[in-house]
Amino acid sequence: MLAEFRRILGVLLKPFYIFKRRFPLISYIISRLLTMTVMLFLLGLAVFGLMALAPGDIVDQIMMQQLFSENQGKASVNLQSMSSDQLDARRAELGLDQPFYIQYFRWLYRVIVHRDLGVSLISRAPVSFLIYSRLLNSLLLNIISLVLITVFSFALGVYFSTKAGTKTDYAVTFFALVLHAFPGLLLLILLQLFASVSGLFPVTAYPPFPFSSAPGKFVFSYAHHIFLPMLSAFLGGIGGSLRMIRATMLDQLGQPYITSLRARGIAEWRIFFAHAFRNTLNPYITGSANLLAGLFSGSLILEIIFAYPGIGRLMYEAVIQQDINLVLANIMFISFLVLVGMALADIALALVDPRIRYGKE
Repeated sequence: MLAEFRRILGVLLKPFYIFKRRFPLISYIISRLLTMTVMLFLLGLAVFGLMALAPGDIVDQIMMQQLFSENQGKASVNLQSMSSDQLDARRAELGLDQPFYIQYFRWLYRVIVHRDLGVSLISRAPVSFLIYSRLLNSLLLNIISLVLITVFSFALGVYFSTKAGTKTDYAVTFFALVLHAFPGLLLLILLQLFASVSGLFPVTAYPPFPFSSAPGKFVFSYAHHIFLPMLSAFLGGIGGSLRMIRATMLDQLGQPYITSLRARGIAEWRIFFAHAFRNTLNPYITGSANLLAGLFSGSLILEIIFAYPGIGRLMYEAVIQQDINLVLANIMFISFLVLVGMALADIALALVDPRIRYGKE
């Protein structure tokens, strides 16, 4: 019986194995997309479960907000004037009287079928609008930080790999280690204090006027406001990247094929950039997805301290208010961006290194 089941299963899976052998990269991309889908599904279920365990009740906050708007100017506003039937009715209206997994599947159905992320339970604004209004700010901050970290890490890492053993190399390695180990939260607080005491930079990271009012002035003002947060993200990421690239370059320069190239009279600059440097791309591409994830997770604290209107601060406010629709949409969207970044890093690694063949032993 078991042998027959295995034979039938082998026949059913045979087309998939043939496709995988013929198109290893495409099959790998498909498998990554399926894995991302499963991970996002489980993540959303976990978020709903954790929010259900959180203390407090969002219905109380909503009704409190409603009472406050209806009773402005009065000495006290409380929920004692609301009956339990009214609170239960409001809870049922929002669908919060159901178990968390029922709420999650309803949310999932609405997103997949109707492409609707719902509305914020507190502000009643569409969740898609709230995310879109903050997304560009976070992407701009993190992508610029990633580009600066990449450029300076490669430039300094490759340069100081040629100075190995010198006093300058020891000094740079020491400072890179300090930056890598320095707590990011403490660095943000110190930069905030520097801005407050010196007055050279604003204590907030965003201009007080919109882009549409004065585009040219906004660009210069934005660069001035964002300098310290950008510096914090840059210093937090360059330490580890610089040390990794320097160590990889030194490892490649000590390989036998480098000795063979030098023995053949190949120019030193060609050895560095056409051979050793190319092989340093592999570990950096693999780690760039983790670096991007670290930037997004670190930007949450950055956006709170510097009052930057990004998606991380939006998620923090949603968690404090227990706005489940906004929390879930934020987490799922950020997780989607990170997983896509990891998948793109793996695909780029396969394209850069011809030795890698997915689906082959």
